[in-house]
Amino acid sequence: MNVLIVKLSALGDVIHTLPSLAALRRGCPDAHITWVVEEGAADMLLDHPYIDRVLVSGRKRWVADLRRGSNRGKTLSEIRSFVASLRDRRYGVAIDFHGLFKSALIMGLVRADRKIGYRSMQEMSRFFYNETIPEDMNKHAVLRYLDFVEYLGYQAGDPEFTLPTGSVETDRVSGLLEEAGIGRADPFIAVNPVALWKTKLWGDENFARLADRIVRDIQMPVVYTGSAADAAGYIKRIRAFMKESSVDLAGRTGLRELADLYRRAALVVSTDSGPMHLAAAMGTPTVALFGPTDPARTGPFGKGHSVIRSGIECSPCFQKRCESMACMTGITVDDVFEAVKKRLSAR
Repeated sequence: MNVLIVKLSALGDVIHTLPSLAALRRGCPDAHITWVVEEGAADMLLDHPYIDRVLVSGRKRWVADLRRGSNRGKTLSEIRSFVASLRDRRYGVAIDFHGLFKSALIMGLVRADRKIGYRSMQEMSRFFYNETIPEDMNKHAVLRYLDFVEYLGYQAGDPEFTLPTGSVETDRVSGLLEEAGIGRADPFIAVNPVALWKTKLWGDENFARLADRIVRDIQMPVVYTGSAADAAGYIKRIRAFMKESSVDLAGRTGLRELADLYRRAALVVSTDSGPMHLAAAMGTPTVALFGPTDPARTGPFGKGHSVIRSGIECSPCFQKRCESMACMTGITVDDVFEAVKKRLSAR
């Protein structure tokens, strides 16, 4: 049987879908499984042992190029090639884990006997399916996606997060850490201070004060992670506020290397973001700072993690803009530092 998974982005959403992939592979070991994903999260799936083919959509880049009028011929050629790949085989089952118009459009293009998605009418996606299931928003996203697996008659089992990392990533990360004076057996704490939503940010000075206390009182190095842009922005400002030394690896790791880095960390401190989900998937204790979103739906999945919230009544609001951002500013450095000490002690 040919199976198609549609989960385009972002990093955290793709990670949340990995247990469903593993369950489908266990349930139908001889199936040919294809996953459609956007470029930003593709590295998490390429060469994955449970996936036979990855189709990478350049949607964001294509739209930008067409709007600018640049590379029009090349862009249209890439789009035609992508659509041809979508339609070059017939699928017994196609599942839209995303439930948005951009993913439903792909469901409309593919040739599949069963096109399954959520029953909600979000962005009119339901019109592209011939089978639907209810979407239980009271569940964590990992468990919500596994509802598709059980609907198909397979056992969900214990959620399994398998990522395609290996010796190449391990050696690369070892080199970066050793360059910073951190040996293979040396414990360190990784900090991801960035997030896509402004309302999820905690503040440069807060992270600086927290990192200083970790280095001074716990006596573990702090390693910052993020993109190259983060290194030049948020992380540069945070490190400028610090009195102690720290390590900046932002922009120096791909997604697979970041996964290996988090695997080796004693603990990860993070905003609500893709890297937070990556750390949890690697089984590393994670202290997560939550404000406008609901950790019951999208918190770090599994045991051994701590979620820090201010507890104000309007949270979660799921808003990307807020004048006060009281849900995040209400989280104190003491709150986070105590959670870090508790998690390290438990480990």
